[in-house]
Amino acid sequence: MKPKDFPKDIQPYIIPQPSGELIYRCLGCGNDFDIQSLLYTCPDCRQVLLIYDRSFSRLQKIPGKIWHRIFDYRKMLSLSALKGIYRYHEFVGSVMPLASIIYLGEAHTPMIEANSRLQEAAGIRFFFKNEGQNPSASFKDRGMASALSYINFLVQQGLVTEVLAVCASTGDTSAAAALYAAYLNPHVKSAVLLPHKKVTPQQLSQPLGNGAAVFEIPGVFDDCMKVVEHLSEHYNVALLNSKNAWRILGQESYSYEISQDFEFDLSDKVVVVPIGNAGNITAIMNGFLKFYDAGIINNLPKILGVQSRHANPVYRYYSEPNAAQRKFVPMTVKPSVAQAAMIGNPVSMPRVIHLVDLYNRLAGIQKVFFCEVSEQEIMDWELLANRNGHIACTHGGESLAGLVAAKKQGLIADHESAVVDSTAHALKFSGFQQMYFDRQFPADYRIRPDPSLINAPVLVRPGDLEKIPAPGKPLVGGELKQFVERVSAEIAQILELNGSKYTGR
Repeated sequence: MKPKDFPKDIQPYIIPQPSGELIYRCLGCGNDFDIQSLLYTCPDCRQVLLIYDRSFSRLQKIPGKIWHRIFDYRKMLSLSALKGIYRYHEFVGSVMPLASIIYLGEAHTPMIEANSRLQEAAGIRFFFKNEGQNPSASFKDRGMASALSYINFLVQQGLVTEVLAVCASTGDTSAAAALYAAYLNPHVKSAVLLPHKKVTPQQLSQPLGNGAAVFEIPGVFDDCMKVVEHLSEHYNVALLNSKNAWRILGQESYSYEISQDFEFDLSDKVVVVPIGNAGNITAIMNGFLKFYDAGIINNLPKILGVQSRHANPVYRYYSEPNAAQRKFVPMTVKPSVAQAAMIGNPVSMPRVIHLVDLYNRLAGIQKVFFCEVSEQEIMDWELLANRNGHIACTHGGESLAGLVAAKKQGLIADHESAVVDSTAHALKFSGFQQMYFDRQFPADYRIRPDPSLINAPVLVRPGDLEKIPAPGKPLVGGELKQFVERVSAEIAQILELNGSKYTGR
């Protein structure tokens, strides 16, 4: 649909122009810095940054109901720059012209309601938001679309040239970074650091396929992150981890989509998200806060952050009820099937502390909660979800397990409904499913497979058949007929088929 065909009162807003006054703001000393330089920490006190719009008040002058119509009508546009996270351009990267925006098919992932059987098992109405349907098969594409669009903007302005983008990763970040950097080749190249043998083969194949320089180092993600931080502080490289405030800005689109999918009514809603480097929960809170400040939504939904007991530093921090006595202590993580969340010292922890306090204050009551779950619960709920028609990854299993635990603890009421974040595609973590089915989990995971959830292929090869088909050696005539009849009979016996043909009546 063309903008000229839209209602006249909406037409001036449909195609956004560069606007706003974006700056980096330090969460430590409160100083502001110009965005024309790529900053990751405060030059004065080394704390993390968030991006703020000094002229945000211009967005508050547009009534909430007009914003609803703007976003709804933008759905109808064929302009690629506004198809992804930049449908919400004024709230994501308002200073950029549409010509700078990189769109590879990210965002607007489906929100699928769980079937009645799974909702009954969980004890609550809920939806999976399938982030695995992003182009690199994880939610990280949202932040990369933002970070690389801004780098593209700087390249177009001649402010940077020949960018080398680097990141540490447990798999998904490296896949997204390599994909978006490859699109901007030759102006941008990428290098990724991965913990040796701590990334699934599927995830490792992605940055290799996109041409990134891939380095594996001993240790875990936290060790990779220290190396990447050192590189960004001493060499001319662009950091693409969630320490990069542009990443957080892009991931805020998750909140905007949920708001729009519920027609901007978030009363009695709960958003459940796993915590890794804490960038995603930061972005989700910040996104809802912006829509709330602009009058686009009238209620702040509950936020539930979930961690495995094997990597739960954020949960431990908030388990102290007295805020004055809380002290963040990094931890040594244990092996987890929620591999991307296996982080003991999340870089966005200062952002979490700042935004949790702000979120709860604006809501007037506690709206942000944290819980922990076992590795057993993560795998069992992931498999149960997928047996009921979903494509949940292990982190989706972690989120669902957390929802169930929070419901039992009374943190979530019967009348509320939830959106559960499945951060990546299930195929990225299929190796853990196979370990479960094969009963081969190392003892460190503390997972004992439930026989009722185990599945395996059955080889049907009737022993009395002299000849069977093989590649390049098909059966014909009577031999083929005998093979089909004998195999069919064995399958029918296994499935306990009764022999009467289905007629449709």
